[in-house]
Amino acid sequence: MSTRPLAGPAPAALRFHPLRDSVTMLRRNLRRMVRYPSMTVLLVGMPVVFLLLFVYVFGGALGAGLGGPVHDGAADARAGYVDYVAPAIILMTVTATVQGTAISIAMDMTEGVIARFRTMHIARVSVLTGHVLGSVIQAAISLVIVIGVALLVGFRPAAGPAGWLATAGFLVAVTFALVWLSVALGQVSTSVETASNLPMPLMLLPFLGSGFVPTDSMPAGLRWFAEHQPFTPIIETLRGLLMDQPVGNNGWIALVWCAVIGLGGYLWSKWLFNREASR
Repeated sequence: MSTRPLAGPAPAALRFHPLRDSVTMLRRNLRRMVRYPSMTVLLVGMPVVFLLLFVYVFGGALGAGLGGPVHDGAADARAGYVDYVAPAIILMTVTATVQGTAISIAMDMTEGVIARFRTMHIARVSVLTGHVLGSVIQAAISLVIVIGVALLVGFRPAAGPAGWLATAGFLVAVTFALVWLSVALGQVSTSVETASNLPMPLMLLPFLGSGFVPTDSMPAGLRWFAEHQPFTPIIETLRGLLMDQPVGNNGWIALVWCAVIGLGGYLWSKWLFNREASR
């Protein structure tokens, strides 16, 4: 009679629990966010500073050049410009948050925390998923604060409840995509300083799009780049949703960009994580 053990499910103690482990990692990242609030303040502070700078310093001149109804002085120009620039500032809030994600990943990598997690009996995917979910929550908190400041300085969106719901869902999709990209950038970084610099192009792209001035006002070469880079349709979609205007083709183009960036970031992150584990 054969004594070979019968095939069957692994004992409960040896099974992986991706959902449970992801929640545990999420809890760890939320606790770190509470323990180090200066990071959240810094990530929120940058978009707020840009908002105040462009509204109160440049708003009179830039707002007067947007066209549309004739403005009666710099104050009216600023009032119109804050509605135009707010979507770009909202997107910059997301890009600032994902910069913090790359820094957090790099800290875990350089301090050996992730290497320690690899030796533990936990689902491998949960280590990265915890960072992603924590960053999405941090971005949501930052967005509420920045939108609140924008409302205080004169931002007057025309969106109704359905428009705000669509805006929230769209921002989650954008954040989710950019966070996965930043997770990969954090893993390729050799230091925390490098991790803070690699996502910087994400902060610059709104300036090279339709975030602060219409693309029609740009030189031909820069205009072509601005019209074909991913952040322009994202900003235009946000602008249309918030101001209750048609988004046209920008909506599906923005979602395609989100899918490409998110899937690419996920696959890159997974490959980097597994490559390091196999060394």
